[in-house]
Amino acid sequence: MPDASYDAVIIGAGHNGLCLAAYLARAGLSVGIFERRHDEGGGVHTEEATVPGFWHNLHAQYMEFIDYMPFYHDFDLPGFGARMIKPDAQVGITFADGRPPLVIYRPESEEKTRNSIARFSRHDADVFTDIRSKAMAYDKDLAALLYTPPPDEARGEAGSPAAAKLFELWLALGFKPGDMQKSPKVLIDETFESPELRAVLYRQCVEWGSNLHSGNGFGFVVSVIWLCGIHYLSVGGTHTLAHAMAGACLAQGVHLRFNSPVTRILTENGRATGVRLKDGREVEARKLIASNADPRTTFIEMLGWDTLSLFRRERLVNWRFGPEHVLATPSFALHQAPDYRSAAHDADINRCFYTIVGFETPEEVSEYILQAYGGRVPEQPGAGTWVNSLWDPTQAPPGKQVMNGWFFFPKVSCLSPPEWDEVRATYNERFLAHWQKYAPNMTCDNVIAHKLYVPFDIEKKIGMPEGDFSHGRPGSLALGLPRAFTYRTEIEGLYMCGASAGAGGVSAAGGYNAFKVIAEDYELPKTWQRPDRIY
Repeated sequence: MPDASYDAVIIGAGHNGLCLAAYLARAGLSVGIFERRHDEGGGVHTEEATVPGFWHNLHAQYMEFIDYMPFYHDFDLPGFGARMIKPDAQVGITFADGRPPLVIYRPESEEKTRNSIARFSRHDADVFTDIRSKAMAYDKDLAALLYTPPPDEARGEAGSPAAAKLFELWLALGFKPGDMQKSPKVLIDETFESPELRAVLYRQCVEWGSNLHSGNGFGFVVSVIWLCGIHYLSVGGTHTLAHAMAGACLAQGVHLRFNSPVTRILTENGRATGVRLKDGREVEARKLIASNADPRTTFIEMLGWDTLSLFRRERLVNWRFGPEHVLATPSFALHQAPDYRSAAHDADINRCFYTIVGFETPEEVSEYILQAYGGRVPEQPGAGTWVNSLWDPTQAPPGKQVMNGWFFFPKVSCLSPPEWDEVRATYNERFLAHWQKYAPNMTCDNVIAHKLYVPFDIEKKIGMPEGDFSHGRPGSLALGLPRAFTYRTEIEGLYMCGASAGAGGVSAAGGYNAFKVIAEDYELPKTWQRPDRIY
């Protein structure tokens, strides 16, 4: 007899697993989530990483999908404590030579964005505001691409109407069909003339894992245009959102089991039937199992190479982790917020939600990306930075400030553990010395404490192989394999619901789309459908 039994067993309490569990429970299934760590959320993770009282987001930093995320609205996550702030000045870059900053504001403040870019180029100001306003007119269609499972050709499913809308948007932006195959860098360079705006948009690409040099036009639209400037701050840290997600699950009757790592997926006659935990207990899955873990962990470690089909072996051999989605998180506890030289021209840079620091030219951003993707720790320690306590004083003691940031680094296997130790011990200080050129008050005396969380730590603590926050993707040899196995697998009753199936970032698209697929397979109520939602 099993030690426990559920209709559905979810492996991992990351935000996608929580999303799927809540929808399955609302549809009438009994659901158990088994999480290897002591809490929920995965990359939605906040800790007192430096000294007590300073709360640092150690992975996810901003919430860009709040307006679109079905989970957030369908389960009233604000009612469970998720509160959001959307700063007006969204994305900015500051310069060590004292040039004016360039600031991109949220879409509702279009003229502010136009005026800021116009300091450098009237052409760029007009073009950027025009294409962003056109893109935002299609924002629900762009969201539908994210929140719709790919068609299953074997079932005769047609392509998503949103894909046709994307092509319509592409033409509306003034691009030619063939331009879709150009890299984001080529499109940015052909569309905009000012080095300042190019530097911002290059960095936006790396934030979203859209390869600046070898990506395509879709990455340009999503990373550079749609998601640039719709960021929310999670009050109390990003983990408050994870707590709200868990609260919604508990309210639906989901059982959350922490410190319960799954070591084996059990099968019988080609069907997934349950899981075995590290302590030896076995849990029955009467209907289905969904894995929020990455494919390597799910199929090789939990199922075993010898049990896999030829299709799955080929897919795993060609599975690629990184280099685009690998980051490190610097955390600084500060007496004062940075006071930038560029603020002499526009004080909004000192209250910009996301500030790019450490780059004077787009070429420097490009070289930084090439070094990180090429397996080297970037020589020039530039970063994207957030000082969340400017808007949310709960994240730092009274009168103090908390800074979080992102470096983009090589994947874990590019460096040895001792080399990662060296980076962890020295890179923050290199960044601080560089940061001071941009904000003269960022001296050692202004820093109470600091810590660097490198990809090696992310792999060990959160379970993201190679530090890849998107759980990897198929390599070139695996392209063209059946799309039917994005959420479904070839093993009956086993589904994938994590970032590798859906998307990176805190979108909950993996869990939402997995529920849609499972609802079709098990004829569950389509609880996601709403008159005002096209996905």
